[in-house]
Parts: sequence; C-alpha cells; structure tokens
Amino acid sequence: MKISELRPELTLIADWIENGSKVLDLGCGDGTFLAALREEKQVIGYGIEIDTDNIKACVDHNVNVIQSNIDDGLNDFEDDSFDYVIMSQTIQAVHHPHKTIDDMLRVGGQGIITFPNMGNWKCRLQLALGKMPITEHLPHSWYDTPNIHMCTVKDFDELCKTRNISILERATLNAHHEKIIGMPLFPNLRAEIAIYKINQS
Repeated sequence: MKISELRPELTLIADWIENGSKVLDLGCGDGTFLAALREEKQVIGYGIEIDTDNIKACVDHNVNVIQSNIDDGLNDFEDDSFDYVIMSQTIQAVHHPHKTIDDMLRVGGQGIITFPNMGNWKCRLQLALGKMPITEHLPHSWYDTPNIHMCTVKDFDELCKTRNISILERATLNAHHEKIIGMPLFPNLRAEIAIYKINQS
C-alpha cells in the first residue's frame, strides 16, 4: 500500500519523517505503515506489537517486528537508537503514559504521538448528559474499552510543559482525519484527533 492510500493521519506523520531515517513504531499493527515508509522513504523500520495475528501480518509485509508489551518498557533499545519513535492511537491504552513518553524520547531523537481528544465538544456534551463518551474514535463502552488514560489537547500540552518536552509540531484533525479551518484557534474544543511531534528540551 502506498503512503497516499493510508488514512490521512498516517500520511501526515509520513510527511514529518525524513527519508532514510530509522523508525520504531510502538503498536505497529499489521506493519502496513512501516512497509509503506520503507518502500517510499527508504526508512529502516522496526515495530513492537503484542497481537499474534498482527505479528504474522508484519512478517508477511517483511517488516521487522518484536512481540512485546509496550508497558514493559523499551529496555532492549539503547539511547538514541532511532530518529523517530511513533505511537499512533496507543498512548491512552498504556498504564504509565508519561514513562512511555520518557522512554520514547530516550531511544529516539523525536517522538510522534497521536490520540483521541477527550476535550472535543462531542465528548463534553455526552459527559454533561451523564454518559461516558462514545464517538467514532472512542467506540467502546466504558466496561469494555482498552483505553485507561484518556486526555485532552490541553492535558497533553501541560504534560509536555511539566516534563520539559518541546512540541515541535502539532496537528489537530476531525473524525475524518481532515484539517478544518479555524480548528487551531480552539483545538481543545474542536479537535477529535491530535498529532504531536516532540523531543526532549
């Protein structure tokens, strides 16, 4: 699959990655993204994945993959082993997001993180009505969701500030992974998906 055929969120991330760089993808799924980066941007990619079926798919895509739980940390990797460490739609499912981010920035020069924005007006409305939010990007009921640490754009900004993390770039998208005019003015209210590129200050 070509990068242009991936969901727009991943296309945007690909634009942030330099040709020939070394990339680690945490929760890499079936390896389609890493395979596309390898073919079109000559990236040297490695993935970490826990699901057995996804690991088999990675092997079919000739993607280097390690079966591991992200919550166990990245101790197998030395400092500055990668140019980029990516975690797409996974940060909210790990047990200690701040520790995972620290680990990402230890092994990689830059981190790229995407997550659903709990501050979006649709989530706020459902909470105001006394219900846990269910949206296109938060499709699970409260009792079967894999998400354990939901956050907002504002929360993530504050986390970066308190941990001396520099925000190099930020993109805010709607449910269809599109940039909307005016969204940067009220990202915490309007964005449904947030994408950050960060490094250690």
